[in-house]
Amino acid sequence: MPDKIPLLVLNGLSKEHLAQIAAVYDVTYAPTAAERAAAVAQHGARFRAVLTIGVIGVTPEEIAAMPKLELICALGAGYECVPLDAARARGIVVANGAGTNDDCVADHAFGLLIAAVRNFHSLDRLCREGVWRDAIASPANVSGKRLGILGLGTIGQKIAKRGAAFDMPIGYHNRKPREGVAHRYFDSLKALATWADVLVLATPGGPATRHLVNAEVLDALGPQGWLVNISRGSVVDTEALAAALREGRLAGAGIDVYESEPNRPEALIGLDNVIITPHVAGWSPEATQASVDRFMANAQGHFAGRGVVSPV
Repeated sequence: MPDKIPLLVLNGLSKEHLAQIAAVYDVTYAPTAAERAAAVAQHGARFRAVLTIGVIGVTPEEIAAMPKLELICALGAGYECVPLDAARARGIVVANGAGTNDDCVADHAFGLLIAAVRNFHSLDRLCREGVWRDAIASPANVSGKRLGILGLGTIGQKIAKRGAAFDMPIGYHNRKPREGVAHRYFDSLKALATWADVLVLATPGGPATRHLVNAEVLDALGPQGWLVNISRGSVVDTEALAAALREGRLAGAGIDVYESEPNRPEALIGLDNVIITPHVAGWSPEATQASVDRFMANAQGHFAGRGVVSPV
């Protein structure tokens, strides 16, 4: 029986998924910074593949320390901390898990949208305090609101599909219009925010999108507008968001991602008009299993010479 291919795993995995991968590959599991540094220093010369996630990636220095490396896989769709130039300069193939958790993310985004517009966070607290509906301002309707989407990729399109079921007019902003899409295109984020009642962020992270949503965009969304972020925390200026929510310049927000991860977003914690979840939009048993299965398919395709299933 041939030797197993050495694989460095940098992201956290369950025992079951680690066992699934270890049945095929010679796994070095290094999910902490100390374990990661030790693994690269001691065994870097062996590794032929790396499994990671977008927000932790792999560094150019680590790539340089792995002379046999030929495949880098991101478990989910994001790959913003994978240095593509350094990988491609070495001829290293980069793949991701595009499509494996799209439904899960879109479901969560719409859950946050409903929770934000209907103000579930405050209603839950008030109900627990014994406050009856007569003493509470009526929360807004969801159906019929104008839905703006920043980033109409596969996840953005699934969010739009859910919005259509709520009779929401849909607009979007990308770098350029998408072919074959009937939704209204806006050539700037500010124009989209001015039009929209709810702005959902589904764009990739990284330097190009850092603080795209700033005070100017939030003011364009306005005091009757809501923000939902299931993309990356870096896309939103957290201090500007906190100020807009605190001062009533934005009606509310639902966010799954924030700049301070994994630490909580302190500027938002005391605010009743924001609902926060800890970067779990893409997490479900079904989505995680599909992501691991996609990694296995990508790696198998690469090492068998067929090519990866979802190249970056």
